[in-house]
Amino acid sequence: MAKQRADRFTKIEKSWILYDWANSVYATIIMAAVFPIYFSQVAAQAGESGDVWWGYASSLATLVLAILAPVMGAIGDYRGMKKKLFSFFLLLGLVFTTTMALTDNWKLMLVGYVFSYIGFSGSLLFYDSFLTDVTTADRMDKVSAWGYAMGYLGGSTIPFLISIALILFGENFGIDGTLAVKLSCLICVAWWAAFSLPMLRRVHQVHYEEKPAGALIKNTLHNIWLTMNDIFRNKAIFVFMLAYFFYIDGVNTVIHMATAYGSSLGLGTQGMILALLVTQIVAVPFSILFSRLSARIGSIRMISIAIVIYFFICSVGFYMGYSLEPSQNAYNQEFEKVFQDAADQTDWQALDLENRKNFETDLEQLKTAGMGILANKTRAKDFSDLIEETAADVPENYDNADAQTAARDSLQAIGTQADAFLQNQEKSAGFDHALTRAAMLFWAMAVLVGTCQGGIQALSRSFFGKLIPPNRSNEYFGFFDIFGKFAAVMGPALYALVADLSGRSSYGILSLLLLFAIGLVTIIVGRKHLRQAELQGSEAAARANAAAQAAESSRTDAEKP
Repeated sequence: MAKQRADRFTKIEKSWILYDWANSVYATIIMAAVFPIYFSQVAAQAGESGDVWWGYASSLATLVLAILAPVMGAIGDYRGMKKKLFSFFLLLGLVFTTTMALTDNWKLMLVGYVFSYIGFSGSLLFYDSFLTDVTTADRMDKVSAWGYAMGYLGGSTIPFLISIALILFGENFGIDGTLAVKLSCLICVAWWAAFSLPMLRRVHQVHYEEKPAGALIKNTLHNIWLTMNDIFRNKAIFVFMLAYFFYIDGVNTVIHMATAYGSSLGLGTQGMILALLVTQIVAVPFSILFSRLSARIGSIRMISIAIVIYFFICSVGFYMGYSLEPSQNAYNQEFEKVFQDAADQTDWQALDLENRKNFETDLEQLKTAGMGILANKTRAKDFSDLIEETAADVPENYDNADAQTAARDSLQAIGTQADAFLQNQEKSAGFDHALTRAAMLFWAMAVLVGTCQGGIQALSRSFFGKLIPPNRSNEYFGFFDIFGKFAAVMGPALYALVADLSGRSSYGILSLLLLFAIGLVTIIVGRKHLRQAELQGSEAAARANAAAQAAESSRTDAEKP
């Protein structure tokens, strides 16, 4: 390994950091912001529920990864295998992401997504474990944090902005929405591939186990069993992984449920997307700040501070919803009355059994779309557009002239009365103030999340890297990855269950405090073992660094004439 200086990164460290810059584009464009919306539209045109199939595909890919992680991790610890497996999963991700851009078939898109997601997450497993190969324990916090920071700055921002520009303004240059999404996927592939080259070129496996002469599977399974036993016997590793399981579930749930929660409260989509973009930008300097503070007061204390910040984030989120829901409920009651009054004007006698079913389906869709606070121009326009689209589809959905006339007249009445109602609500100070306050609180949450999201993820990765034996890092990170994958199931389920039972989404966000509380209590109870392990790791790193400097000094003296 090249000589490491405290004031700058080595070429190997820079190459490792750049892969965070490279792969984050996939998480933003393919997993979160652009492609899921497009896929849902394509699936809907084929008469399928895109969100349902996307959920199934995500669950399948996650399950496959959870099964593969410990096995691939154990194989990756053998000499020369880590780089080969990393390259395989990287290539898998790039090839199938390209496939998603080149097909218009929703089924092939879904297959491409499953395999590309496996490639993406599989490469991250080996990427994380390379942390022990590219740097020393005393520099892990800094290197890991800069990886997350560059990921937020690069892949999560620049290609995302280019993609949004193509989608919003591409028509001015002859690029329709479909082509804009396809180009976004190809931009993702090009960005991911180009900035992965330094990692492929310079980063190599330093710590490893010797390859077994034979019986690879037998030796791999034996090593997995040994690692499981070691995790349970090593109190510091066990305590940390247990705490990590709970608090990282809370972190991931906040990330994944933020826009869904805001939408349930009637917040505008564009405002929420801009707020989440602010989260990415704020996360860049704060990820670096967390690493610097961890060098002064310790990684575990900084992780604990981040958990406390998440307590505050969930509390703000709860107040945001709790204060808005009474206005929302009052609106829903009024809207339902206006909607029903308009629907009652329908000439039901003109609708036979089949046409009546179609009309009831249209009414239910419109009613659902209108629920929630619509006292803002964006949501009101979406609702008006939906009424116009439904009316335009009348000739296709109703098979006789009388039914078509009845449906069209009813839809016109609903549109007129609902529009008058919405305009009246815009003049209501109570609705306007409640919605404005909620939007401001959502922005405050976005900024707060940015202050600690990257920091807690980066320090968790680097602190775990300090606890484990370097020559078996891949295997340990395999279990680390499993904990993160299975934890991702519990938080959204807890949120949904509490929100469903209480009838209030605000209680769902409040329930996440339980996950952070368990994580923090686990750290507090096991702090003796964690601090002891951290101290031992720092002392060992200091001795190794001193020995390396002494060796370098001796080599320099020997080269002098």
